[in-house]
Amino acid sequence: PRYKEQKLVKFFHYLKNTITTFLFVLKSLTSLYWRLRINLLLQTSGKIRLLDVGSCFNPFLKFEEFLTVGIDIVPAVESVYKCDFLNLQLQQPLQLAQDAIDAFLKQLKNPIDSLPGELFHVVVFSLLLSYFPSPYQRWICCKKAHELLVLNGLLLIITPDSSHQNRHAMMMKSWKIAIESLGFKRFKYSKFSHMHLMAFRKTSLKTTSDLVSRNYPGMLYIPQDFNSIEDEEYSNPSCYVRSDIEDEQLACGFTELPDAPYDSDSGESQASSIPFYELEDPILLLS
Repeated sequence: PRYKEQKLVKFFHYLKNTITTFLFVLKSLTSLYWRLRINLLLQTSGKIRLLDVGSCFNPFLKFEEFLTVGIDIVPAVESVYKCDFLNLQLQQPLQLAQDAIDAFLKQLKNPIDSLPGELFHVVVFSLLLSYFPSPYQRWICCKKAHELLVLNGLLLIITPDSSHQNRHAMMMKSWKIAIESLGFKRFKYSKFSHMHLMAFRKTSLKTTSDLVSRNYPGMLYIPQDFNSIEDEEYSNPSCYVRSDIEDEQLACGFTELPDAPYDSDSGESQASSIPFYELEDPILLLS
């Protein structure tokens, strides 16, 4: 029914607002390093260059602090560039001044088939990785993000999970090991009731060469990867329709999402009091 479709679209808008909130949390971290770095970026280039992969509605465009490039394989608005991120071709980094790089980004052609490396300060994967059917595709996405980020740039990953905090702790540890092998270090982790939020900092220009013995791509798994063919057929949308009760449960899950302005000074949403759990690496924060 169209009413249910409209509800899902509205939920998606709320979910994208969560990403905005999370980025403001990162901007207001107690990390002295990133406070100083953001101030330096705003002084030198005026904008933080942000790539939003799977952008859909381009939610970051309204924030003046960012020079936002939103990409999606099926854009929902004209401001989002059409791009198949898995097949995006990467070129040599631009040897240009910051203002020239900003000008380059403002003149991108649609669709985007290629981009220079080391172009962005922040890459956002909002509910992106769980849509890919294989761990290897998720690995390729993270590898491309590493190549597109400047040194010390941030990769922000948001992935859904409605289970309790520790149920998929091993999966999150596996993701941490796999992504850090690419040349990242995780310095922020938060668990909301229905999602994981992770921040990784690019600490190395090179990735590990030991991909065979550790099988790092396979470590980016999700629970759905282990479903049998019978399970997939049973859960096929053409064979299964949610009940009204399940729709209400789904709606309830989105009540934790912010629907009021975020207070970057207090570090809290003005409308939500839902608790979440955070882990930080104090050594990385002070490095």
